[in-house]
Amino acid sequence: MRKHMPKTFTLLASSALLVAASSAQADRSEWPDNFTVGTASQGGTFFVYGSGWANFIAEEVGVSGGGEVTGGPTQNLALVHTGDMAFGLTTMGPASDAVNGESPLAPGMKMDNVCAMFPMYETPFSIAALSSSGIESIADIPPGARIGFGPAASTSDTYFPAILETLGVDFERRNGGWSDLGGQLQDGLLDVVAFAAGIPIPAVSQLEVQTDVNIIEFTEEELATVLENYPVAEFMIPANTYTTLEEDARAVSMWNFAIAGCDLPEDFIYEVTKATMENNDRMRSIHRSAETTIPENIVHNTVLPFHPGAARWYKENGYEIADDMIN
Repeated sequence: MRKHMPKTFTLLASSALLVAASSAQADRSEWPDNFTVGTASQGGTFFVYGSGWANFIAEEVGVSGGGEVTGGPTQNLALVHTGDMAFGLTTMGPASDAVNGESPLAPGMKMDNVCAMFPMYETPFSIAALSSSGIESIADIPPGARIGFGPAASTSDTYFPAILETLGVDFERRNGGWSDLGGQLQDGLLDVVAFAAGIPIPAVSQLEVQTDVNIIEFTEEELATVLENYPVAEFMIPANTYTTLEEDARAVSMWNFAIAGCDLPEDFIYEVTKATMENNDRMRSIHRSAETTIPENIVHNTVLPFHPGAARWYKENGYEIADDMIN
């Protein structure tokens, strides 16, 4: 090949180009031909964020990919672990259960083929009811209230029923996609929807356009009880999140991370991480919650090992990751 190079190129430059080209070709030869991202139900933030991110990465790295509707964080961990999906979005609570063999989908199976790539955002646990219901606080929720908790085995469905039981709420448990539950709330088939999803939640924003909604916050006492009993952190929903809110609302939250199969090629995950971490403006155009999709927030993962490809990008850019947190 070298004899066909223009004579103006030096031998050193030609050799360097050939080495770089051959390395890139060798690296890409091990890349997948396509990828799928496990998200959650339509109408939730995971679906919007994950589908948009999949399209962005496909464009950036030149590999066909897309988002897929799933049951959410718990199922995504299982799908990535088994290799049925390359990528997924998950929450730290279900991730901790999965690596410890306590996933409700596979009790006893320690999911050790799941690696962290990058931080997404915090998932606030928030409650919504129609203003016409008269429900303005958790204490106002009547006995036997029909409460939608999102898809079965989702983060919301895993933790929110237990949280409300701890706070003394008696309810009928309902499951479904967020869009569907929002529609049931509007039609009077549900009394309350308990969301665990990135904000603004599309289903709530849509409800606000069509009717009056109450966003119900925790009291200080309720907040203290929840923080004492569950793996969550204190969170304030900013007043500008929804037109309904006039001031910040007390809530709790869990961090979300994008995950990848640990056996995926290091160079592939390096490029995926690089594209995501170096284009926050583009990420925020997908969903505004991505303003926290920044490398400084890798510290919020204390559960999953980082993929070596992701860890390489962080280290190259001055972010420390302990060796025992790298797969």
